[in-house]
Amino acid sequence: MKNDILCVGEALVDFIGHEKNKSIKDTRDYHRYLGGSVTNVAMNLARLGLQPRLVATIGNDGLGEYILRRINEIDIDSTYVRQLALEPTSTIFISRATATPDFIPYRAADANIVEEQIPSEILQGVKIFHTTCFALSKNPARDTILKKANEAHSLGIKLSIDINYSSKIWGDRVEAQKNIEAYSKYNPLIKVSEDDMQRYFNQTLSHQEIFEYFHSHGADVVCLTLGANGVKLAEKGNDTIALPAEKINEVMDATGAGDAFWSGFLFSYINKNSFKSCLEIASKLAALKLQHVGRLPNNINVISKLFNTSN
Repeated sequence: MKNDILCVGEALVDFIGHEKNKSIKDTRDYHRYLGGSVTNVAMNLARLGLQPRLVATIGNDGLGEYILRRINEIDIDSTYVRQLALEPTSTIFISRATATPDFIPYRAADANIVEEQIPSEILQGVKIFHTTCFALSKNPARDTILKKANEAHSLGIKLSIDINYSSKIWGDRVEAQKNIEAYSKYNPLIKVSEDDMQRYFNQTLSHQEIFEYFHSHGADVVCLTLGANGVKLAEKGNDTIALPAEKINEVMDATGAGDAFWSGFLFSYINKNSFKSCLEIASKLAALKLQHVGRLPNNINVISKLFNTSN
């Protein structure tokens, strides 16, 4: 089976508040959505016509069955999605917000990713090995991902990571930085947001300081999303690229917007476009997501929306 990108990390269920801009404590009703940053990226890339393979661990329960049904509906290879009998599927309760949402994680099965789920043969022909800070936050997933990232790098596969750091997910900031720096030495494509970096450093750094930090640890390309202020991309040795945010009439829900952005970026990168083009496609996909609650809905043609085709 063709395998454009290997997405390794969290598959879980998001319960997103039905009432807009209400805190979790004031939200009465929640709607269920397939979630997990890695899973969102895999789903989005499949909608864009690529063939991602998902490596994740879920519970052998009703929510786990829901996840399997959703990813199989879009023909994502779920061979390496493992179900555990003794650990429930991880869930997150999220406020429905137009800015960065609040959330409460209930983690169980997602961190139980083991080496047997990433046999060497599935790395053959892969263009990108993608993961997240969330996925690296707990063992055995952390050790598995770092070991397999090293193997992927040795095979010439491009690595990618969304550094979606939060102390709610990874309470030991020093440990988090040590492991992110270990992953960065494999020269991955790095996606971060201003919010991520405020939490990651526990202080406000300039954009240049953020770029120089990751460059110094081995990453040539760093993409920093700035919300309504657009995005910047710093490639080591080249001028920084800055683009404004796409204009939209109304933000319905910010959950998953960063995943949509990075999906567009990786899609464009795999298709060998310039970094400026990667950012343009990424920004369009993020804007599309912001206009819908939950992940990108199935009833829209993503390709036609991005490229203004007549399909």
